[in-house]
Amino acid sequence: MARKVLLIGGAAVAVAATVAGAVAYGGRGDDGGGAASALPPDTVAVARTDLEQAKTVDGRIDFAQRRPVKAPVEGTVTVAAEEGATVRQGQALYELDDKPVTLLYGPVPAFREMKPGDRGSDVLQLERNLVALGYGAGLYVDPRYDAATAAAVKRWQEDLNRTPSGRVGRGDVVFQPEEVTVVRADAALADQVGPDAAVLTVASTRPVVRAELDQADGALAAPGTRVEVTLPSGKKAAGKVGGTARPEDGAEPVGQDVITVEIVLDGGAAAARGEDTGVSASVRFVSERREDVLVVPVEAIVALRGTNGGYGLQVVEGSTSRMVRVTAGMTADGLIEVSGAGIAAGTKVGVARS
Repeated sequence: MARKVLLIGGAAVAVAATVAGAVAYGGRGDDGGGAASALPPDTVAVARTDLEQAKTVDGRIDFAQRRPVKAPVEGTVTVAAEEGATVRQGQALYELDDKPVTLLYGPVPAFREMKPGDRGSDVLQLERNLVALGYGAGLYVDPRYDAATAAAVKRWQEDLNRTPSGRVGRGDVVFQPEEVTVVRADAALADQVGPDAAVLTVASTRPVVRAELDQADGALAAPGTRVEVTLPSGKKAAGKVGGTARPEDGAEPVGQDVITVEIVLDGGAAAARGEDTGVSASVRFVSERREDVLVVPVEAIVALRGTNGGYGLQVVEGSTSRMVRVTAGMTADGLIEVSGAGIAAGTKVGVARS
């Protein structure tokens, strides 16, 4: 958000005009100094405080990194995914043809059947999972699918009540980087599914807040932008923009002038625990912040005439006043940052009577 210093000139001139002609400055080099011929209608004290430029929009609690899980082989859903469930390493996401489809950890997708003689990064991450699940006896973790790998797979298959073939077929496992939350069951019990059909949609277990911004506020969507979220319960939680989010599958497309941002809460899962995801949250984006600065109401600023132009404050000292040139800075909530010689916290300056 751009600074608004240049936007206050018209308002300042209007205010100056109401001060009964006491601020007609501009002669003798227009340095902004000198005594005014009359006192202003009212005064206000210069204050020291923090300023923030912010924008508040509605948001909703969601989960990060939504993605569909598709069955690579045809089959019938015999146990559907449970919406809202957290699925961890070694647990079943769903069952196809009465066989569990197991979640394992790793970045490489399960793209083939794995069997003795195979080599690859998928084999390596399979072996790491076997060790983590307690089937690593006699297993040397490397990219080779050898007899020890097959033996470990058989032990694992027996515990899953599957035929101990020593091979991991396509569709037997799903690799994901970490534990997941089932945010939607796309296939119901008894549905026929195939390679092009999503069985379920998963996401990270890390809660986020999604909010929409206008393209004009695109600077607020930059990763790392600090936000304050008022959750549905009224509790406030700090967070930051993690990035933009792609539209969800099946969701109505938003206009090209809208950006969907994903906000990561500082407190992690605990920050949103127990919150009603069906109720909107309020998201306050802070685009700029100035700490411990001198401020006055915007109405106190006077536009100075003459070749030098600029801005001033009508400083009141007892029964007299004088114009002091100031540098105007950030504006927020009707206040503007000011600095200049002789301007300090408590200095009385003129304003129009409210």
